[in-house]
Amino acid sequence: MVKAVWKGIVIAESDRVIRMDGKQYFPHTAVKHSYFIESDRHSVCPIKGTANYYHVEVNGQRQADAAHYFPNPNPRVKVIQNYISFNDEIEIEE
Repeated sequence: MVKAVWKGIVIAESDRVIRMDGKQYFPHTAVKHSYFIESDRHSVCPIKGTANYYHVEVNGQRQADAAHYFPNPNPRVKVIQNYISFNDEIEIEE
C-alpha cells in the first residue's frame, strides 16, 4: 500500500498507484477529499496535457497547489486520467 502523507496525516492511499516520470499517481477514489480544495492554477505539459491543481489543507495548514491531475490527458498517457500526483512537500510512503 502506497500512502501520501502531509503533516502526519494520510491524505491518500492505494495499492493501484501508477508510476510515471518519477511521480506516483493515486486514483481519485484513493484520496481523502476532505483535505483537498480546488485551485485556480493550471499548467500545460507538452507530453501529458493540461494539469489542474488542488491545495492540500490539514488542521488549518495549507500547502498551495500540492496536488495535480490531468482531467483530459493526451491519448498516449490516458492511463493517468482520474489519477492525482503530489509535489515534493507531500511524503510518499511505500
